[in-house]
Amino acid sequence: MDILIDIILKAGRSAVELALFILLPVMVVMLSLMRLLEARGALDWLVAKLAPLLRPFGLTGLGVFAALQINFVSFAAPLATLTMMEQRGTSNRHLAATLAMVFAMAQANASLPMLTMGLELAPTLILSLLGGLSAAAATYYFFGRQLSADEAIVDETLRHPVAEDAKGVLDVINRAGAEAFKIAVGAIPMLVLSLVAVTALKQFGVIALITRGLAPLLALAGIDPILVLPALTKYLAGGTAMMGVMDEMRRAGQVSAQLLNQSAGFLISPFDLPGVAVLISAGRRVAAVWKPAALGACVGIALRTVGHALVG
Repeated sequence: MDILIDIILKAGRSAVELALFILLPVMVVMLSLMRLLEARGALDWLVAKLAPLLRPFGLTGLGVFAALQINFVSFAAPLATLTMMEQRGTSNRHLAATLAMVFAMAQANASLPMLTMGLELAPTLILSLLGGLSAAAATYYFFGRQLSADEAIVDETLRHPVAEDAKGVLDVINRAGAEAFKIAVGAIPMLVLSLVAVTALKQFGVIALITRGLAPLLALAGIDPILVLPALTKYLAGGTAMMGVMDEMRRAGQVSAQLLNQSAGFLISPFDLPGVAVLISAGRRVAAVWKPAALGACVGIALRTVGHALVG
């Protein structure tokens, strides 16, 4: 029992430090910036300019907005956009392409705080975009080609506050800060539970046993066995939990900055059990197209994995 209490206390302290001293400041700044650009109409202008360029990939104007949200806000931010797309009559085929893109891109709530651990921003964003577009195109033209492409009259106008004076700007910043605080505090329970589970598995030798069992396969693929722990954490508990584990491993000197960047392609995305569960809750039609979207996402994540391995 003493061992378990010690594990819980250490995991709790690490989770709170990560959420409040790394995740929260980054999310406050990025969310405030995004919401201010949104309120001043800059994002509307950007979406209007990019939408015609990205339509050949199976994306609509709102799909472009979802891409900005996943890269610069958090993995859950596109949830509202996906719901809006479903309600406004976007076709199932476009929904599947957009969902695949979101699954395959790097989520900001993991990638941005991990910049403090040595993650390179430019390659991460560029490969995130390439992976997302590849996933969308693969879904739209191949995995989801049997889905209906019929659309209702789609209203792609984005509803958001405006910031035309100092009070409006302050209101937008306050709302963004509250949203960031909600994201950071909401991540604490999952961080604590995942760190407790992972630490316990390490303490009792389970991770070492799994690593030894997978070692021959990992050697053939040229993958460092040290990545077994963060990979298991990521796909079972989500990107935020993986970030907590990776932070501990970086502090302990077990993972280099180079290895962190080389593994970012398959470790940083919302394509995991919690991420999929959250995103498909956007609506009935969104949930119905998750299978072709997941297959398309695998294409995008594979491209990102190779890209990060080459440039990391």
